[in-house]
Amino acid sequence: MVKAISMAACLLLLSGCFSPDNTRSLQEHTADATAAAKRDAGAIARGVAEGLMRKGPLDINQASAKQLATLPGVTPERQTPLIKNRPYTSTPELVHKRVLSKSEFNRLKAQVMVK
Repeated sequence: MVKAISMAACLLLLSGCFSPDNTRSLQEHTADATAAAKRDAGAIARGVAEGLMRKGPLDINQASAKQLATLPGVTPERQTPLIKNRPYTSTPELVHKRVLSKSEFNRLKAQVMVK
């Protein structure tokens, strides 16, 4: 949300650099900023809803590809190695098996577990 607001503010500031006669350009930039803000707000709302629906950390040994996709930064390209390298005996094994980088693991570690 902050990112969207920042982007909208930057676009509005930049729009002041255009000539006053070019109102169409200003309208297009404002529409683009509004669309970006709506898109980002929707993504945030979906993420919050997913987080509220999940009851605690996700078991990475049992999670489906769809469930893995709800984790931050887990793209379809990331889902395949997560599933292929199962089973895991601990969450740090995601890094040891080189499925995730240390920084990716740090983003997810509070949201995943191994049963």
